Parts: sequence; C-alpha cells; structure tokens
Amino acid sequence: MGTTIEFLLVAVTSIIAIMNPVSTAAVFSILTDKFSAEQQREVIFNSLRISLVVLIFFALTGQLIFTILGLTLPAFKIAGGLVLISFATGMLAAKKEEYSPEELENIAVVPLAFPLTCGAGTITVVILISSEAAGLIENLLVIVAVLIALAVSYIGMKYSSRILRFIGDQELRIITKFLAIFVLAIAIQFIINGISEAMPQILGDVLR
Repeated sequence: MGTTIEFLLVAVTSIIAIMNPVSTAAVFSILTDKFSAEQQREVIFNSLRISLVVLIFFALTGQLIFTILGLTLPAFKIAGGLVLISFATGMLAAKKEEYSPEELENIAVVPLAFPLTCGAGTITVVILISSEAAGLIENLLVIVAVLIALAVSYIGMKYSSRILRFIGDQELRIITKFLAIFVLAIAIQFIINGISEAMPQILGDVLR
C-alpha cells in the first residue's frame, strides 16, 4: 500500500510541477480578461478536455509507440530527462512566451492546452511515469494523477484573478523557480535511471 501511495504522490507532484498551473493561470487571466464568465468557462472546459485526451493517450500508448519505433525505455528516459532539463532551465531563467489574443484562432488549444497544460514536457513526464508503472494498478494511478493535475489546473484558471491578486508578481516568480528546481531533480533522476537500465545491455555488447 505504501509503495502504491508513494507512486501516486510522485506521479501527481511530477505532473503538476512540469504543468505549472500557476503560470497557466497567469496566462489565462491575461488572455481572457475581457471575456464573459460563460466564455471563460468554455475556454477552460475545451482546453482541459483536449489536454485530458492527449495525456491519457500517451499514458496508455507510450510503450506501444516505443515498440513500433524500435525505441528502448532507457533511451527515452535519458532523452526525456534532457528535454526536461531544457524546460527547467528555461523556467529558472524566467523565460516568458509572448501571446497575442488577436493572433490566436482558439486560445483553448493554443496556448492553454498546447504548450501550457499538455506541452512536450508534460507529455514526456506522463510517458516516463507510465514506463515506471508496475502492473495495472499503477497504470491506472497514472491516469488518476493526470486527472488530479488537470483538476489543479482547472482551479487555477477558474480562480486565476483571485489567485494572482493574492500571490503577486514576486511570489509568482519564486513559485516558478521552486517548481523548476523540482523538475530539474526529476529530469536528473530519469537520466540516472535510464543510464542504470542501459548499462547491462551496453556491457553485454562490449563483452560479446
């Protein structure tokens, strides 16, 4: 039981950290400032619906994709870790994407679903966590973790104006940097796991 709960906690915190609901709430607040409450609800629903479908798809088919493409899990863990390091360093450097509402055909898709809620970083984390799942229960827990993370994003967007008034710009930057450090630690751990799992095969090829 303890291991199962630990797996769920790691999955939830990992997905939330890379998803960064606080930043999503900030962008949502800016882009929908002139929207009615009904329009805001529609944007939130559409963005989360898209994100849910995409993340569950990769959670369920990630390993199948590896098989089809001839990839190994250790290789993807190392590559995924490097991708997450890039995301984390960008967060630490406080890089910000500039979005113009006039240029967006549907902000529920871009930028709220892609790249904020289910971008490459989040998809990578979901696939990597799924690869660590042992058995049906933990695979289901990955989906539960996705649902919990999206629920946090929902709360962040729904109450974005109140949250941002309470937090303030300086606190927002501090939270983002804290999440970046957490993502960086996750990335390094994935790389370590990938190298550890690849070593037997590498040594076998060398000694063959």
